[in-house]
Amino acid sequence: MATLAQTVPESQRLSHWFWEFLKQELAPYPGRAGTVARMVIAATLITIVGMTFRIPYTWQAAIYALLVSRESPRATLQSGGTLFLVTGITAAYLLISAWFVISVPPLHFLWVIVTLFLAFYAVSVLTNYLAAVASVNMIAAGIPLWDSHVPAETNVENTLWLCLATLIAVVVTAGVELVFARSRPGDEVVLPIAERLSAIENLLTRYAEGRTIDSALDKKIDQLQAVGTSLLRRILHRSAYSLQYWAYMSGVASLVGRLVDLAATLTQLTFESSASTRRRLRELASAVARIRNDLMNRRTLGLVEFHPDGESSNVALLGEMEDTVALIPRAFAGARSVHEYVPSADDLPRPNLLARDAFSNPDHLRFALKGCLAAGGSYVIYNAIAWPGISTAVTTCLLTALSTIGASRQKQFLRISGAIAGGFVLGMGAQIFVLPYLDSVGGFVVLFALVTALASWLATSSPRLSYFGVQIAVAFYLINLETFKIRTSLEVARDRVVGILLGLFMMWFVFDRLWGSPAGAGMKMAFVSSFRLLAQLARQPLSTNIRAAIRDSFALRERINAHFDQVRALADGVLFEFGPSRRGDLAMRERVRRWQPGLRTLFLMRVASLKYRLQLPGFELPDAVRDYQREYDERSAQMLEEMADVIEGRRPPAQLRSGDSSEALKRVVAECSGPDSQRLHATRVESFVSLLYQIDQLTASLAKEVAAD
Repeated sequence: MATLAQTVPESQRLSHWFWEFLKQELAPYPGRAGTVARMVIAATLITIVGMTFRIPYTWQAAIYALLVSRESPRATLQSGGTLFLVTGITAAYLLISAWFVISVPPLHFLWVIVTLFLAFYAVSVLTNYLAAVASVNMIAAGIPLWDSHVPAETNVENTLWLCLATLIAVVVTAGVELVFARSRPGDEVVLPIAERLSAIENLLTRYAEGRTIDSALDKKIDQLQAVGTSLLRRILHRSAYSLQYWAYMSGVASLVGRLVDLAATLTQLTFESSASTRRRLRELASAVARIRNDLMNRRTLGLVEFHPDGESSNVALLGEMEDTVALIPRAFAGARSVHEYVPSADDLPRPNLLARDAFSNPDHLRFALKGCLAAGGSYVIYNAIAWPGISTAVTTCLLTALSTIGASRQKQFLRISGAIAGGFVLGMGAQIFVLPYLDSVGGFVVLFALVTALASWLATSSPRLSYFGVQIAVAFYLINLETFKIRTSLEVARDRVVGILLGLFMMWFVFDRLWGSPAGAGMKMAFVSSFRLLAQLARQPLSTNIRAAIRDSFALRERINAHFDQVRALADGVLFEFGPSRRGDLAMRERVRRWQPGLRTLFLMRVASLKYRLQLPGFELPDAVRDYQREYDERSAQMLEEMADVIEGRRPPAQLRSGDSSEALKRVVAECSGPDSQRLHATRVESFVSLLYQIDQLTASLAKEVAAD
């Protein structure tokens, strides 16, 4: 086989990979057609209204249809009031602030830089995605508008037109979402997880019954693996759900994502199952089905245990799949009922406009500075060469920022190729070959809907291709929706495309070359930081002030969750980086994807044990038990830091002491049976001891895996 592979020309292998990649990305999956239909309907309705009444900046409004978070209709509806508020605030800011600086060039330049900084900061800290889009749209059009040498009254009028176009987009988008809204809040999180568990259950059942895996199921598993859990993580990140629900479901999503990866690998193997292996497969399928049913019915997840009884299996990865499934209920460690965390129809979560760490996480400030540098550089360039036609560079920087948070380097290629496809091929191509033969709004709407459908289908692909579709739409809209007449010159279209390319170049230069790091190095750094931050959480509280302790622990939990999401995003980007370090980065990526679900589950267990350390009402412990618990937690934290040292290469694996915490744990358990603990409720003691044992087992298991690799 190796000899045969070597005889195949590299170009043919690359061509085969490329077509297989496209087939996988463009294949339909459940819900994709409906999502695309909503996007096309909303964008087309916005365009019809804008063209009928000749509303300026219709192209800005049409972009909403592709940038809105389409996976969470109910959350989108809830944010309608916020959208109007943000639009009004941004318009008022432009009108009031520009009025004071319009006649003083140095102050005007300073105003532009400050405005760009605030825009990028808003993109980073706003939890409501539509609100972020609204503020960016207003500022992206407002800056070049107030740069134009026209009477101030004209600028005020144009700003109000921009505000009206944005409000029309909000109303139309919310109306479309209202038609397609789901009936139960929280389903946008639970249903994708249930879909993955259902596919895995079917796969395991077929293996247990000795049946062959049909092509439809095989393709579905591959598609779910390619799509990943990035959309689900984005819903959780942008949602207003409680911190507990966010943390628990993030852990479940990570574990289920790992399970899908294992299932996809299993389909590539050939084996003959023994009777004992088929029994284990049936038990595993049954456990997956129970978890799926509990999630769908909002029931407490029961613990899952497997008893292989020392039996070996010829099915590779079976043991790892059992371990992963057993961890899923532990992600809800300390939870009494899923109903406490999944919102009910009568008790929707109250929207939070700003991220919980908006003023404590320095990453928001760094992102705003980088974005301001890229957009400010574009602004200086097109003014220095007196080419105002390429002012779309600033707009491109701001719109690109909506997908830059957590994005990996491959998106720069998607942006540039999408701009070329949407600008040169579709945008300018339509002006040359199609638009001269259209003489009605209806004809243009048909062309617009077709291009939007193509862009939307690409935009609903996995993160490997999705932004390519978004950039096609942005470039096409910028060229063909700015005015309501047929252009006889390609000069404007040329300027728009050049501006887009300039903006993309500046974003690439600042975010990747000037102020960036390879995804592999960033992934490893963020993963190691997760271990060290978790060690800090294990030592909490450090303050005797209960209010300060709770505040510090919440801030630390936010940082750990953010690191988990960052690691996952950077791991996706490693696949698209090349160079001498690629082999090592891919190996590290595989280890990270194998270890992170367990680390996230350990984090949730630590969160559950924190209430005993904080002595919250109902979780008080005698002083002796607390002292021994602090001793155990300190040793457990040291193990986490040692694991971080091993991963960084600062400590040899042989020095990783994975069993040193057992004696400290025994002292905690013994003291829980002592005379000072007799007043504690037996159920509370059992729950506390069980939680510590699970923490110790999972920490030891992670330590052994880290030492083995």
